[in-house]
Amino acid sequence: MASIDGYTDYQRREYCKDVKCPIQLLLNREVEKSPKYEEIRAICASNCLHTTHEFHHWLIERGYLVVKPKER
Repeated sequence: MASIDGYTDYQRREYCKDVKCPIQLLLNREVEKSPKYEEIRAICASNCLHTTHEFHHWLIERGYLVVKPKER
């Protein structure tokens, strides 16, 4: 997906790093894609410590916009 000219895209795990999620802190200690990293990452996929509500409000507070292309 292309970036919108004049805007900054959300970077992967930016929220997790900003709120100092304890799972993210564990991930930071591991080599990306290593077995241990993937084991820890699975926690995020199935049992995230934060809610979509928290994430959505974090995005709003930082000026992010959620956009999608128009239907054709």
